[in-house]
Amino acid sequence: MTTQTFHAQWAWRGAESAVANVRIGVSNGVIMSVEDGVEAQATDVRISGVVLPGLVNAHSHAFHRALRGRTHGGAGDFWSWRTPMYEIANRLTPETYGELATMTFAEMALSGITGVGEFHYIHHQQDGKRYANPNEMGLAMVAASQCAGIRMALLDVAYLHAALDKPEPLAEQKRFSDGTIDNWLDRVDALGEGGENWTVGMAPHSVRAVHPNELEEVVANRHGKVVHVHVSEQPAENAACIAATGKTPTQVLADAGMLGRHFTAVHATHLTATDISLLCSSHSGVCMCPTTERDLADGVGPASSLSAGGAVLSLGTDSNAFIDMFEEARAVETDERLVTGKRGVHAPASLLIAATSGGATALGWGQYGIQIGTPADFIALSLDSVRLASFDAAHAAAHIVHSGAPADVRDVWVGGRQIVQDHQHLTVPDVVGGLGRAIAAVVTM
Repeated sequence: MTTQTFHAQWAWRGAESAVANVRIGVSNGVIMSVEDGVEAQATDVRISGVVLPGLVNAHSHAFHRALRGRTHGGAGDFWSWRTPMYEIANRLTPETYGELATMTFAEMALSGITGVGEFHYIHHQQDGKRYANPNEMGLAMVAASQCAGIRMALLDVAYLHAALDKPEPLAEQKRFSDGTIDNWLDRVDALGEGGENWTVGMAPHSVRAVHPNELEEVVANRHGKVVHVHVSEQPAENAACIAATGKTPTQVLADAGMLGRHFTAVHATHLTATDISLLCSSHSGVCMCPTTERDLADGVGPASSLSAGGAVLSLGTDSNAFIDMFEEARAVETDERLVTGKRGVHAPASLLIAATSGGATALGWGQYGIQIGTPADFIALSLDSVRLASFDAAHAAAHIVHSGAPADVRDVWVGGRQIVQDHQHLTVPDVVGGLGRAIAAVVTM
């Protein structure tokens, strides 16, 4: 048994304020004791600044990291943005994708992310043929997360059709597809339940890529796994779904029996009042990715209506145009301010909860936070920067959400093991150079 005790100068534990002088006892990667307002003991690891639970990124496409700076100055919309995205997707090999993902996950670790839901859909060779191990690409993502030291939920994507009226995937989508829902289910079953620090979830890409009868098969063969689906990201997606089925995507999912505590709707930007009611009454989750949604001109989702109705909010970096969960959290509030004309729609603590325990819930990881019985995943923010120099513990959540940045993350622990120390990754020593090399290998410059 490995045991260690940490003493935090300040700790955020779910309220609007922070608690002073918190001792956290850890045994075998799990928090076994928490004491507030006590002095440090000689054997404690002393942590200056603010300690909070590790950030959980509930929705990522790691390979999109290669698009950063190359697509953001362009015109058009989501549908035109897909063209360069597909070009990158069809250059990847298990080796090049593994290296790119390792560096992307290491960047996440440096920004305070201790767990990620990787919405993984590049499964096969460029012509659609399977690798000798059909899960070779997915296992490369697992290995990348382990190298970077963070937890992963491998959200394995089913992508069988180009649209509701197009039974075959497009040529550029061939490597995403298993051909049939049964083939996909068999491949996901071969992954088992995961392993140390990684789990497996199911991810029908969208109602356009997995049709209603196939969604019913997912429900019947879920076997306790979480399910994530892109939902109503674009108005055109809704229009096509209504034209083909007479229903919105959320209504299609509800009729298939998909909604529930195990389910997370990703984006959920363009919802009707009925959609919101269905998600909330079923206690489903919703993962919003504001920096991607604004980058792609998708829109601003109804986060306040969803959270008020009981949906569990989580956050993701999605396209990794930014890897900044502080910005994702504050953007939920600030974007909604722009469309409602109201401030304070979301309490700062609720935004931090979405960025931490909300993500853990969405990924099926159970209780999370600085409390007894949870994983010892926590980060330390330095108070030495110009952003947090005026830190006020009484308003800790507001200060962290509205002023914090990845550059303020000084130290990171996952399962009690330190992976970032004094702003340096301990197992991936050259993240900057590694990102440059990995991206150059898959991008035509």
